[in-house]
Amino acid sequence: MTLPPLDAAVLPAGVRSRFVDGVNGLRMHVLEAGYADATERPCLLLLHGFPEIAYSWRRVMPALAEAGYHVVAPDLRGYGRTTGWDAAYDTDLRPFALPNVIRDMLGLVWALGRRHVDGVVGHDYGAIIAPWCALVRPDVFRTATIMSAPFSGPPPVPGGATGADLADAAIHEALAALPRPRKHYQWYYSQRPANDDMWRCPQGVHAFLRGYFHHKSADWADNRPFRLAAWTAEELAKMPTYYVMDLDRTMAETAAEVMPSSEAAACRWLTEDELAVYAGEYGRIGFQGGLNPYRCRTDDAFRSDLEIFAGRTLDVPSCFISGTSDWGVYQMPGAFEAMQTRACTRMLTCELVDGAGHWVQQEQPEAVVRLLLGFLEQADADA
Repeated sequence: MTLPPLDAAVLPAGVRSRFVDGVNGLRMHVLEAGYADATERPCLLLLHGFPEIAYSWRRVMPALAEAGYHVVAPDLRGYGRTTGWDAAYDTDLRPFALPNVIRDMLGLVWALGRRHVDGVVGHDYGAIIAPWCALVRPDVFRTATIMSAPFSGPPPVPGGATGADLADAAIHEALAALPRPRKHYQWYYSQRPANDDMWRCPQGVHAFLRGYFHHKSADWADNRPFRLAAWTAEELAKMPTYYVMDLDRTMAETAAEVMPSSEAAACRWLTEDELAVYAGEYGRIGFQGGLNPYRCRTDDAFRSDLEIFAGRTLDVPSCFISGTSDWGVYQMPGAFEAMQTRACTRMLTCELVDGAGHWVQQEQPEAVVRLLLGFLEQADADA
């Protein structure tokens, strides 16, 4: 089935939806701002997280375009209106592995008629892709902005330093053995039932997403993150249940427990009409495409492809932005510190924004635009 572009009625003025063909086997759906004279503008590539789509950047794209940028936000492989990927659980996972997703981003840059972009900006899952793009091809991705999920660098070769390892069954066994048995959400997302748990949940996709977005936002008063001492079951269990879940709960059940009141559901940063865009996309395709990259992270078979970069650092100008209420900053103990002291050699900005949880570019778009433009100006001056 050939999908149409996203309805212009749900997009801010100056943002359009279109398709880019021939992107590493994909027909990639993108949102664009500052496109009227795009060839005369520097380009920013914005990469979304889970469970999001390109639409998550709608609140920052017009302002970035007004500042002079050609802004492109794709639906990543496995998401939204981008097609050319397999939604089955039993599919070959190699297309979802990080090296191929980097090829997706290179293919998009080439398809846009460019040989480089001035910045790649990634949130959540996109915050994994963005720094890797710039580490592997600094000639193409000239700066990297990392949002919500710190980048601690490539994995060490076998026998090197140890740390957070989602593929290590021992941590998951230890979580399950706690007095209050728990499981890590990424391990859960890697299992077969996760897609149907959310896609076919009793409350429906719209209500599930409302609860999930609320749970990880600054609107949920219990989001008061702090540094964890170590990658141990006892420390990880201090996190909220959207990261370290109760062993016998699905994610839909977890979200239902904190479903906001009707007043809270009418939040300023994610209206019911805006949420309906997300629910429409996930209701149509399900969640498996977005879950498959988690499976690559929890499977040691894909780790060796990244170990060839062991010891490499991110050397382009970099920036980190998140919310003060975002547990994503600390969910991998030590990663936030490693990013600033070891993994990124030219980190110019590291800011936690008040009044924002995990969805910082939606919850506090004005602050994100200000910080991002300030970083890009500083990176340009340093160059």
